[in-house]
Order: sequence, then structure tokens, then C-alpha cells
Amino acid sequence: MKQTILVVEDDPLIRELVSIYLKKADYDVVEAADGEAAKDVFLTYHPCLIVLDLMLPKISGEELCKWVREQERNEVSIIMLSAKARTDDKISGLKLGADDYVTKPFDPEELVAHVEAVLRRTGQFCQKIVYEGLCIKPRKGEALLYDQQICLTKHEFNLLYHFMENPNVVLSREDLIRQLYPSADKTVLDRTIDAHIKKLREKIEDHPAVPKRICTVRGMGYKFVY
Repeated sequence: MKQTILVVEDDPLIRELVSIYLKKADYDVVEAADGEAAKDVFLTYHPCLIVLDLMLPKISGEELCKWVREQERNEVSIIMLSAKARTDDKISGLKLGADDYVTKPFDPEELVAHVEAVLRRTGQFCQKIVYEGLCIKPRKGEALLYDQQICLTKHEFNLLYHFMENPNVVLSREDLIRQLYPSADKTVLDRTIDAHIKKLREKIEDHPAVPKRICTVRGMGYKFVY
């Protein structure tokens, strides 16, 4: 999957310009016009990197940077984009947790180069699959629902990972058995898979903002709908 970048900028022209160039560079881009909206977008899409303006309405860029670092520590990179060009402003931003600092006015192609350079250093921490608030991190063995960790068993985690790697694909019970029990020395019954599905549904769909994801396809198996 493409890496997702969140652009937080209250000036619509600058926000659009940055988004256009990032999309041209083959990134998925989500946007927010103020710090408060950025929190919701962040929890929904779990971006790998944030291009963050500092002078934002509602919640300042500095406050948002602190909040992000409290949420995901080093798993998301931050490039501050600001008209504050003094050396002490840059030092302050970097001490808050930014990975880079770009001053306005800026060349959008240079900004993309900064993004690429930061992700070369930090991209290995951003291996995740995200679908509208549901996030799985295979390297860490973690699953999150709107930034709240979900306690999954080994089989539930592997099942969710397999579903999220194959969205909108019907997976038979036989396929899921092979995925969860590759070296089984005894017969695994279909109802075992059904029981895992039932438990997984209870854990990932018990949230008012989360749509029903795992659908039963009668006579065929299950499908993770996105």
C-alpha cells in the first residue's frame, strides 16, 4: 500500500498545492484545515508523515505536535511548515519532536524531497494497514481501533491481517484454515474458523463509528469489505 501523508494547513491554496505535489510523488494524501480536525483525521488514517503548519486555528501546530508524539511516539514523522523562520523557532520545533523544518515561502518540489528524505530514515517504523480507524501493525503485532489498542489472540490477529491484506476478496473457510493452521496435524473444523470470526467481529465492530467489516458470503466464506 502507498504511504499516507497528512497535510495540516489552514490556507486552502497552500494545502492544495502541497497535496497535488505529494500525490504526483505517489503518496496517499489526507488533509485538515485546523488542529482539531487534524486529530480526527490522524486517528482515522494513521498517516506515516504529517506536513504541519504551526499557525493553525483552534489548536496550534506546536500543541498538535506534542499530542501526536504522545499518541504514536516515533511511528509517525513530522515536517513543520512555517513562516516562522528564526533559528530559535526552528530549534524549538525540532525539540518538540519534529523530524524536519521547512520555512515559507517554499518550493513544493523541495518539500517533496524533504518528505522522501525523512521517510527513508523513518519509513521502517510505518509498516501498517489502515481502513477508516482500524489499523494493524504486523511488525509490532498490534491492532488499533481509533488509536485504542485491541487485545487479540494470535489467531485473531493473523485472521485480521489476512483479511486486511485482501480487502473485498471472498476467502473460503479452507483458505482461512490454511492461513491460521499451516502445519496442523489434525483436522480443523469449519466451526473453529466461525468461532474466531465471531470473536474478531466482537472486538473490531463494537464501535459506533466502525461499519460492519467482515461479511458472510453464503456458501463461499467471508469477505473484509472496504
